[in-house]
Amino acid sequence: MSETQPFDEMWGTGDTVRAPYRRFHDWFADEEPARLRAKQREAEELFRLTGITFNVYGKAEAEERLIPFDIIPRIISATEWHRLARGIEQRVRAINAFLHDIYHKQEIVKAGRLPLEMIARNEAFLPHMIGVTPPGGVYTHIVGIDLVRTGPGEFHVLEDNARTPSGVSYMLENRETMLQMFPELFSQNRVQPVQNYPVDLLRSLAASAPPECSGDPVVAVLTPGIYNSAYFEHAFLADQMGVALVEGHDLRVTDGRVAMRTTRGYRPIDVLYRRVDDDFLDPLNFNPDSALGVPGIMDVYRAGRITLANAPGTGIADDKAIYSYMPDIVEFYTGERPLLPNVPTWRCSEPEALAYVLDHLEELVVKEVHGSGGYGMLIGPAATRKDLDAFRRKLQARPGNYIAQPTLCLSTVPIFARAGLTPRHVDLRPFVLVSPGRVQVTPGGLTRVALRKGSLVVNSSQGGGTKDTWVLEE
Repeated sequence: MSETQPFDEMWGTGDTVRAPYRRFHDWFADEEPARLRAKQREAEELFRLTGITFNVYGKAEAEERLIPFDIIPRIISATEWHRLARGIEQRVRAINAFLHDIYHKQEIVKAGRLPLEMIARNEAFLPHMIGVTPPGGVYTHIVGIDLVRTGPGEFHVLEDNARTPSGVSYMLENRETMLQMFPELFSQNRVQPVQNYPVDLLRSLAASAPPECSGDPVVAVLTPGIYNSAYFEHAFLADQMGVALVEGHDLRVTDGRVAMRTTRGYRPIDVLYRRVDDDFLDPLNFNPDSALGVPGIMDVYRAGRITLANAPGTGIADDKAIYSYMPDIVEFYTGERPLLPNVPTWRCSEPEALAYVLDHLEELVVKEVHGSGGYGMLIGPAATRKDLDAFRRKLQARPGNYIAQPTLCLSTVPIFARAGLTPRHVDLRPFVLVSPGRVQVTPGGLTRVALRKGSLVVNSSQGGGTKDTWVLEE
């Protein structure tokens, strides 16, 4: 990790509490530590009773774990949030324009702003989507933009999640838990609500229904099933929206429509919020061995008779090699400079970049282009010599599979520990809803926190936890 002292969001770089945290700090100073420890245990028990868990893969069987939750909120001022929301909206609009372009005229390639091989050789590019325009022109109906902070006004986009971003259920449960545990805090601090997200999600999905839809659109959530790591979220969102949670075997194509099985026979669906990856979505068009998808659903989709959220083929927009071109992408489609900068990135597919990365491996973070969840990455400053040597071989064997970034000095937020407040590194995933003509950024998002001292890895699969994220009113 960098030798630089990290920026602490509660204390800044000194010993004076920053303005967004003052009311909270005054409240905390008057609280008995024993009461807070009891509240922390109570919160953990609530999570256990609610079943807020996730599955960890990589072993013989998936292991189910409780999501660690910390009772100290992460607090963002209205001014900070306004700037973030503008940058997020700009980026999401550019992503949607980019997706339409690469599946149609590919003007960005013709203009020399993006090399053709970044699309042609990209496994996330879906030829089935060439020439297809989704209903309303929306490709990414739900987006998660991962942000990191390095200073008072310094935010960077770390990743774009444009396929099936997860974690919104934890954002909602974190808020519900804090409201239940500490109602007095919300009377003392004017915190923007997030509880309307399920209603907003349903409204946004319904607004994206195909043009021929008559009456109220029928919406459903498609899940791979109970063994998926995010199944809790799938079931939670379907329940909160009041729509059906379905698996592939509950659906079939009939009379040119996708229909779901009900107690009264099959009912056509207008909008399917799918949490199944592209490759498993349709065994007739993609992986023929898939038992998770619906045979023929892509043909119905291409005919414009169902909305799939998010659209197939959106994965190329959150590919980490494409990420390195996002400043150009934002400028090309919006005509504006990006309001939120990227983290500097070396594309290991380029010989000069690869040489630099190999020479400075112990200083860098290296990620798989298609990786997620904190898997398959190297944090150079925390790696052993054995880890570095093994990763060096991987880079030399498949350089195009990796990008590298500097090890940022991420901001910290206090967590509640036995010894009192102690700083830990965090990131933030705000959630964005996109429908025709509208981009809505939920005020807050999921703050993930590295619970181990000094760790920069915030993923729950790698030992991280979560916090409630407060965006203050003006």
